[in-house]
Amino acid sequence: MSGKGNCYGNAAVETLFKTIKAELIWRQSWPTRRAAELAIFEYINGFCNPRRRHSALGWKSPVAFERKVA
Repeated sequence: MSGKGNCYGNAAVETLFKTIKAELIWRQSWPTRRAAELAIFEYINGFCNPRRRHSALGWKSPVAFERKVA
């Protein structure tokens, strides 16, 4: 993803993957791959994107940040 000499190109994605593993994947076992895929989808679209606090937004959730800006 990053160009030659750009060591920060994948940092955001790697941080997201680490968070998903620590908060979701490693906490339980999954009977099927499909069950794990659905749980990851729900985690990203139901919690991580709209409600999880982000340092880039002043430790506000995207929903709270957008309410403040609008």
